[in-house]
Amino acid sequence: MPHEPAALPHSSAEAFYARALRSLAAANVPHLVGGGYAFSHHTKVQRQAKDLDIFVCPDDIERVLGVLEELGCRTEKTFPHWLGKAFSDGHLIDVIYSSGNGLGLVDAEWFAHATEQVIMGVPVKLVPAEEMIWSKAFILERERCDAADVLHLLRAAPQLDWERLVRRFAHHYRVLYCYLILFGYTYPSERTLIPDHVLEHFAHRFAEEQRRPDPEDCCQGTLLSRAQFLVDVVQWGYADPRLGPGVHMTPEQITQWTEAIPEGVGNHVCTEGHNSPRRDV
Repeated sequence: MPHEPAALPHSSAEAFYARALRSLAAANVPHLVGGGYAFSHHTKVQRQAKDLDIFVCPDDIERVLGVLEELGCRTEKTFPHWLGKAFSDGHLIDVIYSSGNGLGLVDAEWFAHATEQVIMGVPVKLVPAEEMIWSKAFILERERCDAADVLHLLRAAPQLDWERLVRRFAHHYRVLYCYLILFGYTYPSERTLIPDHVLEHFAHRFAEEQRRPDPEDCCQGTLLSRAQFLVDVVQWGYADPRLGPGVHMTPEQITQWTEAIPEGVGNHVCTEGHNSPRRDV
């Protein structure tokens, strides 16, 4: 465990978060701290945390919410495929076990590579940088885009496990490849932080893929934005990859996730039938 000053909470929110973290530890519920606390640790970019993000395996979500209820929190599974919440006196804890697009399921590997740290005087484990990149890379909404966060995390490249990071993206490798190219543009004097063998691997894979016959007419944009590519699957007939293999979402969960799009955000589409996108992916 790193030797850090065990700073005491200096606000009611931090005092509440510290109590919650101690309670989860006492209950032996495996959990990781993410959000601004983990991001600041990995990137050295200081960010004021507005809430506390707890990451858990899906099988532990009920236990976590139960511990928080014992603290007096009101809890809910806001979006059953990835997110629960706990509320107390205006303070918020997000309990995260996947990603909004259904790809980034929390598993044992998140915990195996977690970083030990002390926050608010409490020993915790932080979400690894690699899994943080994996989950943030797909957040490209109009109202929230985490691209800058991904680039700042990549700037910590000497400490990254590139084999695991590449494996996390699997056949969605083009998303990571785009960020690596953008990193060289953003930080031209530091572009060599990205290992040559990773770029060469992606370049070869890209060239091979380009020579193959065109795949089915699927729009993978819905994995990047639930709002901006809704028109593609509702009106233009593209298949929705969220209904395909490897994505942990049901049609009902896609409907709930779609209906929660903030008013005025996204492309204007006819909502009739929006819960029945094509399944042939």
